[in-house]
Amino acid sequence: MKITIICKKYYKEIHELEKAFEMSRNGDICIAIGGDGTFVKAAREFNGPILAIRGDESNSAGYYSDISIRDISLVVKKLKKKQYTIENLGNKIELSFKGKRYYAVNEVLLHNWREEVYFSVYYKDDHKEKAIYPYIMAGDGMLVTSEVGSTAYNRSAGGPVILSPKLLCATFLNVDGPYTNSIIVSPDKKIGARIEKYGGVLRYDGIDAGSIKKGESFEVSLSKKELRVVRLDGVREDIAVKLARIIKGKMRKPEGIEY
Repeated sequence: MKITIICKKYYKEIHELEKAFEMSRNGDICIAIGGDGTFVKAAREFNGPILAIRGDESNSAGYYSDISIRDISLVVKKLKKKQYTIENLGNKIELSFKGKRYYAVNEVLLHNWREEVYFSVYYKDDHKEKAIYPYIMAGDGMLVTSEVGSTAYNRSAGGPVILSPKLLCATFLNVDGPYTNSIIVSPDKKIGARIEKYGGVLRYDGIDAGSIKKGESFEVSLSKKELRVVRLDGVREDIAVKLARIIKGKMRKPEGIEY
């Protein structure tokens, strides 16, 4: 087996992988070692299945991983014996803007520049544009995600954790209005927004797609690009365990306090 390694830093445990497998830029699988940012980076750079392994940093939440780098010997054993499966974690989300397409794992973000950005929200059903709200949103912006990225920025912004791979969710950021809850649409629809006043910037997974100004619009949909992951047999964490680790990683213990 040939493997590709993408890591946050060089961990000493990587040497065990280098001894056991042939290293390649185009491996049969990619091993992403670090936190969720490393996993997202691997998903952008590698087209094949990805095995996520948490790094040894105390703040490495690793939502996409089921195993820690401390268990690297078990990883080698499972891969050598082919005791793993490859599954589709979900589909990447596609941003359409100014005639170009961009692909994200976690989210597409519209964010204000200096002042509040005013925007209207719609969805497209069978190529027909239909308004979602009868008024214009004004605030810091909005983000669109799917199941894969719902536990990232979306969760921090008060959006729902999604447990279905075939949904799109729009969550609004500090907007004014009588109804500001997140909205969820089916995968055959596109979520779109049009700038009505001022402007902002569009990002996908933290990467700038460009500035957006009054009169311009963008649309987000589920793409056909699958995000495949490697699952080691008998090694699977429940979502409650993953969320507990994320919450713990965000908490800071006051000095002098013992839990």
